[in-house]
Amino acid sequence: MTQPAFRRVLVLTGDHRLPDTTKRDNAYHEEDFETHRAMRAALESLPGYSFEFLDDHGCFLDRFRSDPPEFVLNFCDTGFRNVSFLELNIPAYLELLGVPYSSATPQAMVIAYDKALVRLAAQAAGVPVPAETYLRPDDSLHLLPDRYPALIKPSHADGSVGITKDAVVRNRREALAYIAFLRDLLPDRAALVQEYLPGPEYGMGLVGNPGTGLFALPPLEVDFSALPAGLAPILSFESKTEPDSPYWTDIRFRKADLADEEREAVEAHARTMFARIGLKDYGRFDFRRGADGVIKLMEVNPNPAWANDGKFAFMAGFAGHDYPAMLNLILEAAQARLADGC
Repeated sequence: MTQPAFRRVLVLTGDHRLPDTTKRDNAYHEEDFETHRAMRAALESLPGYSFEFLDDHGCFLDRFRSDPPEFVLNFCDTGFRNVSFLELNIPAYLELLGVPYSSATPQAMVIAYDKALVRLAAQAAGVPVPAETYLRPDDSLHLLPDRYPALIKPSHADGSVGITKDAVVRNRREALAYIAFLRDLLPDRAALVQEYLPGPEYGMGLVGNPGTGLFALPPLEVDFSALPAGLAPILSFESKTEPDSPYWTDIRFRKADLADEEREAVEAHARTMFARIGLKDYGRFDFRRGADGVIKLMEVNPNPAWANDGKFAFMAGFAGHDYPAMLNLILEAAQARLADGC
């Protein structure tokens, strides 16, 4: 796009003044500030735009009502006041004000935040998914399936909250202990007891929108090979919050080496879920290969991390796009969609 539909862009992010359960000690740290500085510098390097950055959740509702921005680049993946359940409220508020914005709608966020619902939608659409048992907070543990190894995680959470290094359980005793941990940590959330997928983990990124152009980035593979023996090869909460953990230091991302037929299938599944859930502008889809060799969908991410060291940036890099160019892809996708009246 040579001429942006909206040249004046307000970039909305999480609020570093407030607690955030997806971060170490519920607070922002230097690594978080560094990603914000990198994002700001990258955006400001893009020609044709004027950027304003807003992270104060104590004032932005009044600010938007009294002085609506021309266009909002919604990078607030933490939710309003850094509460994940309130992430959908931000685009909902913008819609009430008639303010154009990037990325997922409230409806898409509601669906994607419910991991069990995503799995059911995928299964109905013919997308392979792992076997799963849904345990409500008050369900008897007699309902616990006899399926091991298993991955146990909360049905509703972001940022790997509730998925620790102990989330892969090998027997009933470990499963009971982990469910007890989850019920203490997140007492109002259901737990998912899922078939553990022991094979490689992949990420597939899509940019754009059906009708105005939706394209796939080269898929990513998570490289767990340097993890010490005995640690479950998963992207746990420690991988995102504990700089001293091997989950932080020893996990790498690389371009996935998939046969053409498998890559095309994974991309097709991602496209199916992008449309089925109603994502906008960009999305990331996490897959993993099962013991049966089938690559299965694990999660749909409607507002995937925009950080310069995140999966999406790596996938864009595989396609030859540096970090500013990656952010520009998202901006252009939203601008094209809005210019087309969608």
